[in-house]
Amino acid sequence: MSALTTIAAIVIISTLGGWMFRFAGQKGSQNAPYFRDMPYGVAVGYVLGAIVLLWLAKTYYLGTTLEAPASNQYFFFVKAINLFVIFALVAYVFRIFGRHVGTAGTKKLFRAMPVTAAFGVMIIIAYAVTAIFAGVIAPHGQDQVFALANVVPGGDPALGGNPDFPLGTDQIGRDILSRLIYGAQNTVGIAFATTLLAFFIGASLGFLAATLGGWVDQLLSRAVDVMMAIPSLIFALLLMTIASAWAGSEKGILTLYMVVIIAVIDSTRVFRLARAVGQSIVVMDYIEAAKLRGEGLGYLVFREILPNATAPLLAEFGLRFCFVFLTIASLSFLGVGIQPPLADWGTMVRDMSQFINFAAFAPQVAVAPLLAAGAIALLTVGVNFVVDWMLHKSSGLKE
Repeated sequence: MSALTTIAAIVIISTLGGWMFRFAGQKGSQNAPYFRDMPYGVAVGYVLGAIVLLWLAKTYYLGTTLEAPASNQYFFFVKAINLFVIFALVAYVFRIFGRHVGTAGTKKLFRAMPVTAAFGVMIIIAYAVTAIFAGVIAPHGQDQVFALANVVPGGDPALGGNPDFPLGTDQIGRDILSRLIYGAQNTVGIAFATTLLAFFIGASLGFLAATLGGWVDQLLSRAVDVMMAIPSLIFALLLMTIASAWAGSEKGILTLYMVVIIAVIDSTRVFRLARAVGQSIVVMDYIEAAKLRGEGLGYLVFREILPNATAPLLAEFGLRFCFVFLTIASLSFLGVGIQPPLADWGTMVRDMSQFINFAAFAPQVAVAPLLAAGAIALLTVGVNFVVDWMLHKSSGLKE
């Protein structure tokens, strides 16, 4: 069956099935309000969801029952489903644990927390612990080279693995597990520091522009407009190329340049938010009262405006961290970010990308470059889950 025929069949089945589902629900429930008021599009969505679930179940069954090499095409699908189920169960257990262990404040937070937010918090804690204690957790050094190169993940000697290297080794014999762990320390740690610097610059200037107004606001806003007119990744790549020439062989200096460059570029987005939030706060009566009392600029910014702008800034911090994190990984992938011998997930994806060619007949080999990419994606998803929950919580909406 061709792809066009399959799509047409799905459209017809979902269209007819949606009408039948709603009709059957109305008759079976004696015209209950849920089915009586159900839009036709929602009914079609239920049918499409059922079709997708059936396809997932069928594909997973084929991937777990077929023998190699027929099962190779389902290898990554089966692994993804297994990981999804495991993460969902662990996040659910973690939320239950948080509801019964901890302080009264944390218990209250976990009671109001959806499973997705619990998953995000769990991932953030796991990454933070890994980054802080990387030197203790990692079995080997991040730049330690062994005689065994291109060892296959899994640790099975029959498939080219080695029990001493459960995730295998790269082309020059470095342990991938150790480099993944140190990558959390380098990539995530540098991204967190960069985001803090970006928020310090952007929020300070944004509140300053909102408070003073006039020519200060115009000058800062127009400068930010000019910087935001250039795509951030291209701008960062251009500046990092120039910084590479200045730094020469000093890799530590180049990393410092990268932190400053990305922080300045991303501070423009923070400036826009801080300025908008600040302008809605400076017109409040308590700001006018503080001015009449003779309070200075520092008091107005840090004691009056900042506490009332915490919620949107915290949500933006999570989003901005994701963008900074991905920007650092992208620059490292392009060769101008975190420099070797430091382990970095973007560099690991670039160095091991050729293993993707073996996915068709040896999928366990192709896992290697996906480990670093998966670590990047997992943290991004986890942070976004927490940010979504924080935005919902700060908006005052109720379930």
